[in-house]
Amino acid sequence: MRSDDVKKGYVRAPNRSLLWSLGVTEREMDLPFIGIANSWNTVVPGHMHLRTLAEKIREGIAAGGGTPFEFNTIGICDGIAMGHEGMRYSLPSRENIADSVELMVEAHRFDGLVCLGTCDKIVPGMLMAAMRCNIPALVVTGGPMLSGFAGGRDLSLIDVFEAVGKVAAGEMSEDELCTLETCAMPGCGSCQGLYTANTMACMTEAMGMSLPGCAAIPAVDAAKLRIARESGERIVALVRGGVLPRSIVTHAGMRNAIRVDMTLGGSTNTVLHLMAISEEAGIPLSLDDFNRIAEEVPHICHMQPGGPHSMQTLYRAGGIPGVFSRLSGLLEDALTVSGKTTLQIATTATVHDDTVIRPLDQPVHARGGLKILKGSLAPDGCVIKSAAVNEDMWRHTGPARVFHGEAEAMKAILSRQIREEDVLVIRYEGPRGAPGMPEMLSPTSALMGLGMTRVALVTDGRFSGGTRGPCIGHVAPEAAIGGPIAHVREGDLIAIDLFARTIDLLVDGDELSERKARWKPVERELSGVLARYAESVGQAHRGAVLK
Repeated sequence: MRSDDVKKGYVRAPNRSLLWSLGVTEREMDLPFIGIANSWNTVVPGHMHLRTLAEKIREGIAAGGGTPFEFNTIGICDGIAMGHEGMRYSLPSRENIADSVELMVEAHRFDGLVCLGTCDKIVPGMLMAAMRCNIPALVVTGGPMLSGFAGGRDLSLIDVFEAVGKVAAGEMSEDELCTLETCAMPGCGSCQGLYTANTMACMTEAMGMSLPGCAAIPAVDAAKLRIARESGERIVALVRGGVLPRSIVTHAGMRNAIRVDMTLGGSTNTVLHLMAISEEAGIPLSLDDFNRIAEEVPHICHMQPGGPHSMQTLYRAGGIPGVFSRLSGLLEDALTVSGKTTLQIATTATVHDDTVIRPLDQPVHARGGLKILKGSLAPDGCVIKSAAVNEDMWRHTGPARVFHGEAEAMKAILSRQIREEDVLVIRYEGPRGAPGMPEMLSPTSALMGLGMTRVALVTDGRFSGGTRGPCIGHVAPEAAIGGPIAHVREGDLIAIDLFARTIDLLVDGDELSERKARWKPVERELSGVLARYAESVGQAHRGAVLK
């Protein structure tokens, strides 16, 4: 066992002395040492209940014959960080989480690892660490929040964001907005729809790194306590069997995750995170893989924000095992941390509601819910959640409205300076330029709240998983390194075609060359974490990982 490095032989007497001081018993000293990476805090609704789940994991580890040791990572709430300077720190936190888990695992020589997290950057950061350390590991995701309720309908956080636009349009009073904001989020758990946190929980289960059913179980359901306990027991079996993350997250496992992503119509951020995880695991993956799989797999779950169904609804319909059941003829057989393969899970799963997890011959869309676009505006690619775009906007050509940053664009939206058919270009919000590639739920939701359904938005930054409409993110190369998006001018025509998967800046080549020759990057005064991050971060099409 790796933990023998800190506990075996007379030369390790000082190390053992410190372990004895923790209350470790003589019996426990001889058992596998299992780390629990817990992102519990009292800032993030998705994390405030994780101490309770960690206790069940500890119980399971002890019952399974291991010795548990718990430590914390940070965790940022993207919803609280949204729309201001704080959002620049969210994506860099993913790298911090991966690094902190690696530091704890390697320094203390844990034999196994349970990653306990819920929200947007925490789960991918923990998965990156698991791939990097490559010791037996599994993930317990904390589960989605229950839906809010008011006025006879279910609510989620996106209703509040979009209500801001309704207030600006004069369709809702501030008092009504105040009532809405107090009803939408009723307790612990990740935001209710298939936004980034829940999409990443589904991807974790789909790639085989959490027990079957884990992703969709609501945070407050007793089933979540049970699966946490079972996960604690299971990690000890993985240690004793020598089952490593890189034997689970193979190319086949990653392709299965993409298939499920396409079926669900998940967050655009999963492209960024799956690419980053594949980089850590040494799996050859490219944006072209997403488009190829999207052509093979239909979109069969009409989830929020583009559709009506919440994660709780998906859970009741059969969860990810139910989705596996539908996709059984399209999945590759791959190992999971449960000891079962994906096809074994698929053959024993049941779909309880055909209107939520539709049959393959009755899809929401015939093709997968995400698309990678390329063209003269994004030579290295960009991403859109096509599942949340009305088909009358799948082809669109409009004049560019150019903004250096989200705040400038938001001001123009709320002051009604944007018109239908416009293409908003928000640049210098990429991995290096922002830095930190902030999500932009505020402008996209404000447009929806204002009823502007024929405005496209293009950025080298990111979008929240809660975004709906023709919103294109992760444009690469980004403006800060001189990508074509840096050279767009007010009024230039931009052509978007989701059918052909293209996005083009309709500017003469000679004119564009002249603009490039005169271009100077926008410089930001940076310090601390963001300065270090900007120096070493890569581009979005490779996962925005640190070089």
